[in-house]
Amino acid sequence: MKHYGITGWKNCGKTGLMERLVTHFTGQGLRVSTIKHTHHAVDLEVAGTDTHRHRVAGADQVMLASASRSALLTEHRGAPEPELRDLLAQMAPVDLVLVEGFKSSDHPKVEAHRAAAGTSALLAATNTTIRAVASDSGPSADVPVFDLDDTAAIAAFIAQDLGL
Repeated sequence: MKHYGITGWKNCGKTGLMERLVTHFTGQGLRVSTIKHTHHAVDLEVAGTDTHRHRVAGADQVMLASASRSALLTEHRGAPEPELRDLLAQMAPVDLVLVEGFKSSDHPKVEAHRAAAGTSALLAATNTTIRAVASDSGPSADVPVFDLDDTAAIAAFIAQDLGL
């Protein structure tokens, strides 16, 4: 399954770019899924709901299913955090999976960069998996640099790089 990453420092525009790329690619008729990495502890359930009670009771996985959507929650219970390839293997087949985060994974990425975030050093300077930079300030880089808001150009670059 083809996948491409959006990475960058905190508050550099990753999520906004992800949203725009999903809209762009689905507008072209592609089926798109996403994976979002976070360093924060998250709990997607409301305490006291049936699924929360199942998880707290010790279930390794809890699936919530309805007519409109389903969600599979997996507890790691002290096991190492899954690698991107293992997460991708759990996803239903689509044309493209856009991946937010996972800076050190070996998949190709576009780095989102926003001057106001105060992080002038580009990850692309030391991360060879970053194939382009999307920025609001036109930094100097050894990879192509796109305007952060030029979704069509960034999408075209990703599509060409993946052979979509």
